[in-house]
Amino acid sequence: MQHVGIPTGVHVLCERDGRILLMRRSGTGFFDGLYSLPGGHVEPGESVLHTAVREMREETGLALDFDGLEWMGVVHRLSDTNRIDFFLRATRWRGEAAIREPEKCDRLEWIDRAALPESMVPYVREALRAGPGPWMLELGWQR
Repeated sequence: MQHVGIPTGVHVLCERDGRILLMRRSGTGFFDGLYSLPGGHVEPGESVLHTAVREMREETGLALDFDGLEWMGVVHRLSDTNRIDFFLRATRWRGEAAIREPEKCDRLEWIDRAALPESMVPYVREALRAGPGPWMLELGWQR
């Protein structure tokens, strides 16, 4: 039996003084207009940690180190297909966050954790509600 690969996403939580770095998606055709954590898809031959470091640099300009990342949890979700998303917390970073991919993001801001925007990617909101972890969520599946 041939197995089809499952798209794997990585999301990184940066938090300072009770505020979370969120980006508003734009121009991607996927959750455009909604806020999400920075991140992206694992590329062939790439680990989850490598993806986190690469995506944060590409999307925000922030520099992360592997030893400054902590595992939070995993979301296994049914979307347009079967998907897996890993969530990591950055305990430290270098640089100032800025929009580095304006074709994919039209806002980048530090938002109070207690006042997350209504217009947010649903599974990312659920992951943030799950807390520091470790946790595993299954979303969109019927029981």
